Amino acid sequence: MTSDTRVSPARTGYAIFSEATSGAVDYERIREITNSLVPFGRFVGVDITEVGPDRAVVEIPADRNLTNHLGTVHAGALFLAADIAGAAALAGALAPRLARVEYTVVRDARSTFRKPAVGRVRAIATVDEREARRVLASTAAEQFDLDGKALLYDDADVLVAKFRFDYACSIAAS
Repeated sequence: MTSDTRVSPARTGYAIFSEATSGAVDYERIREITNSLVPFGRFVGVDITEVGPDRAVVEIPADRNLTNHLGTVHAGALFLAADIAGAAALAGALAPRLARVEYTVVRDARSTFRKPAVGRVRAIATVDEREARRVLASTAAEQFDLDGKALLYDDADVLVAKFRFDYACSIAAS
């Protein structure tokens, strides 16, 4: 069940996640909500297949429209997969306080392309678990930085790219 919320966290804060994070965290519902939030991601066919406290997994389909003139997956499509995977990993890591997040911004992104990607691509993202634990242990309002990374694999399970993200975040008091 995927609902199309058409709501931007930038306009609402992350309150849209309150139903999935009050009481026991429902990571599947977080995945569904996150999957529906980015219209461009839906347009391209990005699918968040997993969100948990430790990582998120995103897939982009093997689609001729996502390739470059050489027939390999376009760098922009790879970045989109990494970006959405990173955001989903952040949501999973901060799930118990996710509805209190006021904003997250990618302050910096670095990419390392290792090999041309062919076919479906899977992005596996994580965030700095030590900083996430520190934020979860607090109930205070604060601005904080969070580092993330995404590793991208093609259909042959070959590592094709690595991305690093620096997030600037703000969270309200619990």
